[in-house]
Amino acid sequence: MTDSGATPTSLTEHEARDRAALLDVDRYDIRIDLRELADGERWLATSSIVFSCRRPGASTFVDIDGEVLSATLNDIELDVSKHAGGRLPLPRLAAENMLTVSSVQTDTGSGNAILRSVDPQDKLVYVWSTFEPDGAHRAWACFDQPDLKAVHGFQVSAPTEWTVLSNSAAEVVLDRDDGGRLWIFEDTPRLSSYVVVVNAGPFHAMRDFRGGFSLGLYCRQSLRPFLERDAAELFELTEQGLTFFGERFARPFGQERYDQVFVPDFGGAMENWGCITWADSFLHRVPPTYAQRGFRALVLLHEMAHQWFGDLVTMRWWDDLWLNEAFASFASAWASVSATEFTDAWAAFLAQEQLPAYEQDAGPASHPIRSAVPDVDHAFASFDAITYFKGQAVLHQLMALLGEDTFAQGLQRYFDAHAWGNATLDDLIDALGTAAGRDLSSWTASWLDRAGTDTMSLVGTTLLTSSPDGGEPRRHALRIGSYARTPDGLAPVEVRALETAGTTTFLLDLPVADLHLINDGDLTFASVRADERSLSVLLAEAAQLPDPVNRALAVSTCWDMLFKGELSTGDFLDCVLAVLATESSPGVVQPLFTLALRAAEQWSPAVLVPRRLTRLAEGGAARADQPEHRLPALQTLAAAATAPEHFELLDAAATDDVDLAWRVEVRRASLGRYDEAAVAALLARDPDPDARVRAWGVSAARPLEEAKAEAWDRVWRERAVPAGQPLVDFAQCFWRPVQHELVLPWAHRYLDEVAEVSGGGLLALSGLVRHMRPTTADQEWLGRAQDLTEGDALAPAIRTVVRIVADQLTRMLDARA
Repeated sequence: MTDSGATPTSLTEHEARDRAALLDVDRYDIRIDLRELADGERWLATSSIVFSCRRPGASTFVDIDGEVLSATLNDIELDVSKHAGGRLPLPRLAAENMLTVSSVQTDTGSGNAILRSVDPQDKLVYVWSTFEPDGAHRAWACFDQPDLKAVHGFQVSAPTEWTVLSNSAAEVVLDRDDGGRLWIFEDTPRLSSYVVVVNAGPFHAMRDFRGGFSLGLYCRQSLRPFLERDAAELFELTEQGLTFFGERFARPFGQERYDQVFVPDFGGAMENWGCITWADSFLHRVPPTYAQRGFRALVLLHEMAHQWFGDLVTMRWWDDLWLNEAFASFASAWASVSATEFTDAWAAFLAQEQLPAYEQDAGPASHPIRSAVPDVDHAFASFDAITYFKGQAVLHQLMALLGEDTFAQGLQRYFDAHAWGNATLDDLIDALGTAAGRDLSSWTASWLDRAGTDTMSLVGTTLLTSSPDGGEPRRHALRIGSYARTPDGLAPVEVRALETAGTTTFLLDLPVADLHLINDGDLTFASVRADERSLSVLLAEAAQLPDPVNRALAVSTCWDMLFKGELSTGDFLDCVLAVLATESSPGVVQPLFTLALRAAEQWSPAVLVPRRLTRLAEGGAARADQPEHRLPALQTLAAAATAPEHFELLDAAATDDVDLAWRVEVRRASLGRYDEAAVAALLARDPDPDARVRAWGVSAARPLEEAKAEAWDRVWRERAVPAGQPLVDFAQCFWRPVQHELVLPWAHRYLDEVAEVSGGGLLALSGLVRHMRPTTADQEWLGRAQDLTEGDALAPAIRTVVRIVADQLTRMLDARA
């Protein structure tokens, strides 16, 4: 046996290329025993791998991060004492090989690829796995790189009362003579190691047959009422998505079964082939707002798009990770607008997700969309707003450039040519270029290989475009909308489509108008600056624009100016609050309320914060009687309430809304009015099995040193706050902007924690560092953060997060001054 305590060696791109040139993997037969996880920590696995070697006699290694119990290669026992750094050497390969490795993984409590979770309400145990980018070798021996795809056959032993879920349907389930049941699954198609999955537990299950597919939804038993409430919508969205993508890609999803599993203490969602794993915080404990439902639809469609783009056709190496994620994000908005009720998805994307991409692209953490990834550890650093959201916007730009039908034809060529294999960005661009009959190589170089955001401004009838690196600006396909003031609002005079080339584009016969809106419809990714007259109209009358995308564009333009020190926080708030007073698109209202709250709390001088929160609270109260906007309006009011009448309105509304009641108690606690009896009553009333985390949040909001210390230990020492949205909400309770003097020392503690953070997968750790980021700082903090990110002490993903946080705090402090 071997010791699994050593830190695994990160696989390099060079090593992966060498191994892919040497090996061809045919199949994995993986036997897993989960029975000890019912009341213990051991995940047992035996992995049998059939593979060929192109140079018989050569040597390589198999990845396995766990305790190796035994290993044989072609019936010859291997010396498992040589297992180190997550690698077991494989000497003297034959042309055809059979490798069998038995292993045990005992780290099943940290969320590093595997998590054993106990429901706090009923004490039932659930187990999930998630392997991107290279977590599979923590569960069993494998060649853990994306371009060594293989068929996977799973056999899983589990406690009798558990349901086991994997990528394919269970072919047979047998009772075992020695206890428990054996689940034998149908073979998968050829898949990369990071998109296979095993989830298990006493799940509540719902199934439906729609559009030719057998659809499954699963959750822990304590969340049964919330899944049953939302199942009809989730089934409908799944059917709509599978139909849309099957038609647009000219290739239906590759198997009948499609499952979605909601699990505890999970961040986000993961695109495992045929078996999507979700954070069960997406099963909202009270009826979700329209924006929450719309975002959940986007996540559902994002993971579904990966079934084609990522699972069916997979990148060769992690330098094209951006393409996987950006394409799935782009496709989710495309499908949402085209196939679901959430037709304002592009406006919501601009108001909520595209802004972080603009922010990161303007700071020290900017990087080209496509970056070199020397090893797997660096792949984690690409999980950011540029990868996901700038990449999404750039693909939207490419579709605008080529046209939707041509774009779809190119994708069809791509899938036909590379199904069940691996491909590169060049393969995709060649397919799109062939469909369009144009050379896209210059587009690739300018959009994907250069960092930063172009800026566009209108001077007279000349559109000027500049690039932050001083080079030739990118080619942009966009529209300029010209609008005139009328008694009924801003009316379009002309909307002109154009394609820029170089720094100067002359707009002949540009009509006379009160507002020229650059990037009308938000078709390209660029910072836009209005001329002086247009800016005054934009600030005063953005609410009068006739389209929600353009109203969101107006607000995001003002935010970009605030972020870059070109507009005051007060002017931004005037603009966004005017839009919010009349905004009709429910997908836009909630993210704009969130943006307004951020400006009032975090970007305002301390002396002005109460006054600005009062304005925001009044804006929320004014819309609280409108059914389609009631929930986000009340949630905003709860965050900003200052006057007795605000709390009277909230208390009345919270009698049948436990989520709102928690928010009100957080606000009261942050103002020094913590009510222990009210918290206890809410705990008794709340059906959420994780309600204790909401109670912890109320306590964390108190302006007391001991409250902060207790909350800090729960996050950093005990890791007791679940990942994902619960951690986001808890962090907002902790970092109360009006408590600057109290929380400033904790901002410094944050840097101490970041320097020492360990225990769990890098994705989980970078999520912890990102979500618990401080909202205030001082110059000493900024200096310490710079020193911390200049060395190599931090993992690349965590270093990126700290750079982003430091840049944002620098700009916020400047705005407050």
